Amino acid sequence: MKIAILLYDRFTALDAVGPYEVLARMPGAEVVFAADRRGPVRADLGSLALTADAALDEVTSADLLLVPGGPGSTAQQGKPEVLEWLRAVDATTTWTTSVCTGSLLLAAAGLLTGRRATTHWFLPQALAAFGAEPVEERVVFDGKYATAAGVSSGIDLGLHLAGRIHDDATAQGIQLLIEYDPQPPYTAGSVRTAPPAVIDALRAQFAAPK
Repeated sequence: MKIAILLYDRFTALDAVGPYEVLARMPGAEVVFAADRRGPVRADLGSLALTADAALDEVTSADLLLVPGGPGSTAQQGKPEVLEWLRAVDATTTWTTSVCTGSLLLAAAGLLTGRRATTHWFLPQALAAFGAEPVEERVVFDGKYATAAGVSSGIDLGLHLAGRIHDDATAQGIQLLIEYDPQPPYTAGSVRTAPPAVIDALRAQFAAPK
């Protein structure tokens, strides 16, 4: 199975690396990181880069396409060459997937029109503006399209896909291998459980002029 993961300036690292840690461990998986040009691509915090081993024009097809989110995804929505690449590769995929605001890129390419999808909790209205139907769930499937909510949910997405592509035992084996057994010290991982003051502070941070 050929898996193509898009990279772009200021992507969120865990959006790409979380599902990668799961999907790359599936039997027969071959992963390629692709960007507008070969070489290192900086994540949103600036101190980490992943290497794109292929330029977009070198990846013309994939069995599974993964689009991570991040602050840089907004700029990508205005790049016709990126949107055209997404549409072209999507035409060849068995699965087209995203994490966090990566779904906004898929939606901007017209791939989620009329489809149920999720994104980061702060941006469902942006997803709706592109014609998708926002759903407040951690992982959402609609046909061959699978979208995950914010950042860490990409690991869950990877396990869902491993179970569907192979079987439950394969996905469970990967889960055990990476010891994915979340036991966070806080219950602030969702707007349904986070303290209101924490939610308000983050909303103010998002709304502040950049």
